[in-house]
Amino acid sequence: MSKENQESNEDSNEKKHPENNSQFNEFSEPSELENEIRDENPLIPKEEVVENPVIAPTHLDPEINKKNPYKIAFFSLGGIILLSGISYFGYKFYKENQKTEPIVASACLDTDTKIYDAYKDAVVIVKHRYGYFAKIKGKEIQLNIPEATEEILYGTAFFVDKNGNMISNSHVLQPWNTLENKEKIFTNTENFKRKIASILTTDISEDGYETFIASNWGNASSEYDGEGDGGNYDEGSEDNTGEDFISSSDASVVDTLAEPVDIAASIPQKEYVSQDEIQVYMKTLDISVALHDSSDQWLPCTVEKIAEDEGVDLGILQLSNKETPNTVVNIINLDNSITDDKSLHPGEKAVMIGYPLGEDLALTNSGVKVQLYNGQISKESDGTKIQYSVTSTHGASGAPVFNNCGQLIAVNFSGIDQIQGFNFGIVSKQIRSSFPFLITKKQETK
Repeated sequence: MSKENQESNEDSNEKKHPENNSQFNEFSEPSELENEIRDENPLIPKEEVVENPVIAPTHLDPEINKKNPYKIAFFSLGGIILLSGISYFGYKFYKENQKTEPIVASACLDTDTKIYDAYKDAVVIVKHRYGYFAKIKGKEIQLNIPEATEEILYGTAFFVDKNGNMISNSHVLQPWNTLENKEKIFTNTENFKRKIASILTTDISEDGYETFIASNWGNASSEYDGEGDGGNYDEGSEDNTGEDFISSSDASVVDTLAEPVDIAASIPQKEYVSQDEIQVYMKTLDISVALHDSSDQWLPCTVEKIAEDEGVDLGILQLSNKETPNTVVNIINLDNSITDDKSLHPGEKAVMIGYPLGEDLALTNSGVKVQLYNGQISKESDGTKIQYSVTSTHGASGAPVFNNCGQLIAVNFSGIDQIQGFNFGIVSKQIRSSFPFLITKKQETK
């Protein structure tokens, strides 16, 4: 090998391994020979010792490189929770803002599913809480006594306009005024009135009525005749035969007998509140509705109107804010309801949307859910009511009943407990005749 090639190879090796050549490595330490020469010759300046800087390694320890499994699990769980939250609120936003196309009034909803999808949001569950009240000398109190406990009634109602007005049964809105309950409630109220009069004295302040009656109810008597303290004691019922044994000359005996009479006369007699100043009746404590697909949120309402005809079991319930929720896109249009009940024939379809059994069936893990039931008209209308074979029970009172095109034909009001599948409804034309102002209001807003 030539000398030039050998030098070339050496230069190449030095470039590849500069650390082996101190001449090219400015950071290498001086050799021992160089140090001795510098020490012996003072003319040669000594190089300042420069400490090599600490250079971070270009690779990490494998142990450091290992990822902490707890961190992975923590961030994974956080990601799942975040995604779940986004999904939940996204779905909620979608449900609240999804656009449902309003149905055309003249369109025929020719399947049960179409009828259900169109009107499920317009049908609500009603919860009515009521109890006994007394008005004593103008002061109204609630009776908190064992025989007068609060009651809760469930029913159904449906929106008929955008002002929060709903149609239901009058027996759902005023259960104490039904033919079945009137006699029983009248008997109760009269008994309560007599009992209150038997214990409530005039010296009790108005603010103390409720507490006094509740704490002394055990001493009350429904046999009270309006005099004394509730007893029926008759002074003339005892024979005063002892007078035969007292002579006119025995003054001491007379004085002795007269003494307790004087003491009794000195005791002040209590005065009791008169029955004429007492009224007892039933009254609503609160009434509210919950929408289909809601999370058990109850909206307060007021009873606006009851049909004057006792045979027409209809009434109007209205939201307290007088605004139908935006989620109710399709109200049940009274203008599209069947007004000629003679056109309804046995064998024709009947579809009901409601809440039978109240909360027992309505409340689910995903909120309030309305139910659909179908059957057939089984008897011709008599002008007020119509019969159909739709399975139902308590809680569906006030539910809308539709024909095969989704037109309102009746408002469900009664079922026979012993025989399932036989129910009655008030024909829809009675809504117009009982509450004509609903139709007038709708025409004015057009």
